[in-house]
Amino acid sequence: MHETTARPADNPIRFGYPSSPRTAQEILASANVSEDRAVLTPYDLADPFSALRRGELDVIVVKFGPQEPDLVTSKVLQFESRAVIVSAEHPLADHDTVSVEDVAAYDAFERPGDFPEYLWDEIVPRRTPQGRPIHRRHRVNGIPEMMAVVMRSDGVHLSVASLADLAPPAIKVVPIHDLPPAPVCLAWHRHTELPGNVARFIAAAEAASPVPADG
Repeated sequence: MHETTARPADNPIRFGYPSSPRTAQEILASANVSEDRAVLTPYDLADPFSALRRGELDVIVVKFGPQEPDLVTSKVLQFESRAVIVSAEHPLADHDTVSVEDVAAYDAFERPGDFPEYLWDEIVPRRTPQGRPIHRRHRVNGIPEMMAVVMRSDGVHLSVASLADLAPPAIKVVPIHDLPPAPVCLAWHRHTELPGNVARFIAAAEAASPVPADG
């Protein structure tokens, strides 16, 4: 069992997020926690839960519903729209919205590092709703590498709309209209005692969410 020394309840919340900090900032605001009471830290997408398990973070934003035995997740707090990341020169770049059926014509990305395979299957499904295979051929370990590959190829990355916050001008983030939005939750380590302010933050975020408890 993972054991840690309890942290003082008045320390800033060590709050991890996967890419853009926007969702973490929105959740803090919904819970009436000012950003100066939290330390926002991006976590490693190639090993997304390791910092939480090592006790380096108190709580993290997770998307698409991880099912890890040693993690606890909150109720769904919000949903995030799906999008595809492409080069500004890509044939799909000028569309207001696209179908995942069209996205499947181009090579997508395999999971980075030790990212859980079952979770990546939700982010980048193996097949479209109509059964067309999505070829996951590119492999990188993070967002900057992914965007570099996209900029120099016709590769596509199926993701979420908030990646637009990180996209340089040579990248376009195009909404996908026929994939369900990603559920967004908080997660924390089951075997680590949460400081009081972290537990209160989680409870306040859940109470403020308009999403029903069953998601």
